[in-house]
Amino acid sequence: LNPWDVVLCVSGTVISCENAVVVVVIFYAPAFRAPAFLLIGSLATADLLAGLGLILRFAFVYFSPSEAVSLLTAAPPFTASVSSLLTITIDRYLSLYNALTYYSARTVTRTYIMLILTWGASLCLGLLPVVGWNCLKEPSTCSVVKPLTKNHLSSFFAVLAAMLQLSVQICKIIRRHAHQIAIQRHFLAGSHYVTTRKGVATLAVILGTFASCWLPFAVYGLLGDYSYPALYTYATLLPATYNSMINPIIYAFRNPEIQKVLWAVCCGCFSTVPFRSRSPSDV
Repeated sequence: LNPWDVVLCVSGTVISCENAVVVVVIFYAPAFRAPAFLLIGSLATADLLAGLGLILRFAFVYFSPSEAVSLLTAAPPFTASVSSLLTITIDRYLSLYNALTYYSARTVTRTYIMLILTWGASLCLGLLPVVGWNCLKEPSTCSVVKPLTKNHLSSFFAVLAAMLQLSVQICKIIRRHAHQIAIQRHFLAGSHYVTTRKGVATLAVILGTFASCWLPFAVYGLLGDYSYPALYTYATLLPATYNSMINPIIYAFRNPEIQKVLWAVCCGCFSTVPFRSRSPSDV
């Protein structure tokens, strides 16, 4: 057995368990029907499928080798995970830009539309290599993950650029809102600084985690090719899978409402936990 494949399988198991908890909590509790939690649930579902895909890939590699099946179990889920992160960032921006109307019925409809578009696009992009958009006919165009082409991996940079641009705009809105609140409360020096720093720090953690996990694999995927030693591919691919392991911590387990439900479940006293619906800017 290839030890790297075993590590990926173990990572897939951890990812599946983490995100299964989030999916069960969000979809079991009726209180978690706010747009922000629906998007977190979508992300957790994508990461859950990504973890299961790593486990299934391990099984197929050693018991029924097939590049098509391997791609089916890995490409669509991880594409959905990255797309869900972009969707959450867009919703975070919209929740701040349209703060007064965020909790309207229109927002719920918009959220469902965003979810449909996210999963529809992810499924289409994930299935393209299987139905023919691959490098099998032109080996020179193969990336480090055969039969994916380098164009597949370059799409990561488009997502990263979009998230970076949205994050910059979010920081500007946070800074403006904090400044206005500070003036109203006459705490310009302290409140403005603390609120802005907290918002920017949260965005830095989210964007930094995403970039540090996926950037090594994306860069290597563009510079290398399938003829390079497999060790390099595994060494950059493994951190990329860790993004699905870290997402529940950033987006779910840090949330006070989800923490309350988890503690209630652990104590065996699960019941309806009262809380206010939080926007993505609070998550």
